[in-house]
Amino acid sequence: MDAICVFCGSATGSEQRYAERAGELGTLLAREGIRVIYGGAHVGTMGVLADAALAEGGEVTGVIPESMVDRELAHRTLTELHIVAGMHERKAMMAGLADAFIALPGGIGTLEELFEIWTWRQLGLHGKPLGLLDEAGFFQPLLRMVDHMVAEGFLDPANRDALAVDREPSGLLRAVTAGAAQARPDGAAE
Repeated sequence: MDAICVFCGSATGSEQRYAERAGELGTLLAREGIRVIYGGAHVGTMGVLADAALAEGGEVTGVIPESMVDRELAHRTLTELHIVAGMHERKAMMAGLADAFIALPGGIGTLEELFEIWTWRQLGLHGKPLGLLDEAGFFQPLLRMVDHMVAEGFLDPANRDALAVDREPSGLLRAVTAGAAQARPDGAAE
């Protein structure tokens, strides 16, 4: 696996552990030689993730809309920074650069990115693995809702099962790496 796109927030959350986990994931990806693809900002868990990967000698590619650069949010010391016109172009570019996707605890932007890429997988537009870093059970309420969607017949269990969940960065990386090994070479779902 060459690159993982990490969806994360422009805030660090109310607990230090969210930032700590973002840093652990950035460090781990760098040590494993996996390029980090992310939203390109220097703030929040985005900045923590990028800084940790860079400090470990890793490669980090940011993709940020021009409007956010203008508000001085762009991380200026990345390996590579793509400045794009808007959010749609940002998400498409990040998806194209990545071999897998991980969501960290975050806000509505993080969830929106996760749900869009998960929907693309359900539609067969890609077969790349998806994972949630479930620090302190952050995603448990969401997972209960997803299980409710399955129980009520709105989501196929296979699409629920496509989402790996782990509290530990190393366990989650193993799960998404295993999922990448099962993906078809053309990137479509099996």
